[in-house]
Amino acid sequence: MTCPTPTIDAGVISLSHGEGGRVMRQLIRDRIAAKLSDVQSHSDAASLGTLTGEIAVTTDSFVVSPLFFPGGDIGSLAVHGTVNDLAMAGAKPLFLMLSLILEEGLPLETFDRIIDSVATAAANCDVKIVAGDTKVVPQGAADRIFINTTGVGVHETLHRMSATNIQCDDVLMVSGPIAQHGLAVLAARESIAFDPPPISDSAPLHHLASELVRSLGPDLRTMRDATRGGVAAVLHEWAEETGLAMRIEQSQIPMTAESEGVCELLGLDPLMVANEGTFVACVAKDRAAEAMKILAAHAVRGTPSVIGKVRERQISPVLISRGLGGDQPLDEPIHAMLPRIC
Repeated sequence: MTCPTPTIDAGVISLSHGEGGRVMRQLIRDRIAAKLSDVQSHSDAASLGTLTGEIAVTTDSFVVSPLFFPGGDIGSLAVHGTVNDLAMAGAKPLFLMLSLILEEGLPLETFDRIIDSVATAAANCDVKIVAGDTKVVPQGAADRIFINTTGVGVHETLHRMSATNIQCDDVLMVSGPIAQHGLAVLAARESIAFDPPPISDSAPLHHLASELVRSLGPDLRTMRDATRGGVAAVLHEWAEETGLAMRIEQSQIPMTAESEGVCELLGLDPLMVANEGTFVACVAKDRAAEAMKILAAHAVRGTPSVIGKVRERQISPVLISRGLGGDQPLDEPIHAMLPRIC
């Protein structure tokens, strides 16, 4: 007796797309592997060949809402976010693994747009997507699509960056204007018609990071992409790990006019708003000028800036001068100002 073929709505993801049979094979073959040519779809394990150097591995999950926002989408964001995590550790990104959690009813047109974006971002970053997994959950059990990525890279130098390397008088700098990603997601999610709208800074940072690592060596103390919690979260993390104080100048913090206006209108502190293509670096004082030249020459998103320096801890772990006649403590983010921004 022949089992009946399940009825499939050709326009949406169904539970059959995750059940391991013909429908799932077609999805992976025609809509994923065909676009991500390095995926070894016939095997549960990818062969990465022989890697030279110390291996770096990171993993991340992406649940951003909405899926598409000015300047990016969940697909490119998943690639950029994982590439950047490797880059901030001083590693050269080489491979990605891509796992998809799909909600029943997701339009295949939307799915295709996201996979196309993943493929384009990976090609632009010169990383290979070599393996992955696909699961489908019933309608209501997820929010259309969640993505998990694992990144593999190799360290390019023997120097390992860490907040424990930070010393007094080191200089704090950011690679470009802050707060753009969180505000872009906020405006898109809430359908707030800003004119012009804030644009996400989502972008890969590995080439810029590599230049800093190779040029500065141990004088590049550490770097961190200022994602959830923004710049404030990074500074508090470094202060906690070192026992030192991070002091910054509000007047030196770069922002676009659009971001500044939105923050003023909504009463948001831009230092706590997420970024996806901007990082904070701590550099030895006598190499700060050289670092700024590298940042300016390879800027990914706008103009970099020195925002402060490291000093001995006295009262508060993070201080900000707002031009009001003295330093003020800068609070640490306690909860997400805007959840699901990545």
